[in-house]
Amino acid sequence: MAKRAVVLISGGLDSTTCVAMAKAKGFEPVCLAVAYGQRHAVELERARDVARAMGVKDFRVVNIDLRQIGGSALTADIDVPKDRPADEMSHGIPVTYVPARNALFLSLALGLAEVVGSTDIYIGVNAVDYSGYPDCRPEFIRSFEQMANLATKAGVEGASFTVHAPLSGLTKADIIREGTRLGVDYGMTHSCYDPDAQGLACGRCDSCVLRKKGFEEAGVPDPTRYTVGA
Repeated sequence: MAKRAVVLISGGLDSTTCVAMAKAKGFEPVCLAVAYGQRHAVELERARDVARAMGVKDFRVVNIDLRQIGGSALTADIDVPKDRPADEMSHGIPVTYVPARNALFLSLALGLAEVVGSTDIYIGVNAVDYSGYPDCRPEFIRSFEQMANLATKAGVEGASFTVHAPLSGLTKADIIREGTRLGVDYGMTHSCYDPDAQGLACGRCDSCVLRKKGFEEAGVPDPTRYTVGA
């Protein structure tokens, strides 16, 4: 029986690639999606579709309403920035940052890992082509890993948790090339922060811009369905 790994999945390009990478390492993915009141809830449908298509046997959704906290364009009535130039995206922390989101997601994944007897957690954070989120940095991941081994029954009893962030040092183009090599169907994924009512990507938010740029630089056709004129 394959060793299990809990993989945080959003239905986006990065997390889907993580599922493929975990499988390539011989793990049986236990996929965890989080419905947190996000503006782009269509990603949850994509996460379920992706998991099914990739043969994931254990897919779970946890519901937490972060709209009760707010503070982000993804969880509050704040406009999602559009058409930001690259130099602006590379400085500062944008309003699409969801306060403490990755710490919360990793905590949920850690709890699930204890329950299913896994010591491996995958998260698709990226520290190269990203929008300045502090909880995507390698030092955060390593700090969380240290905490995981101090704060859990399994850790106290001798288990050693590993938080895998295999995309951390890769560009978006590198991620797309690797996922394509592993057979990922990126046409099933969703990255847009502000999709329309039909779930089509806006093509103008930071996430869409980075996704478009990644496909272009990877030399891989972009299968994303954008709104007219995007």
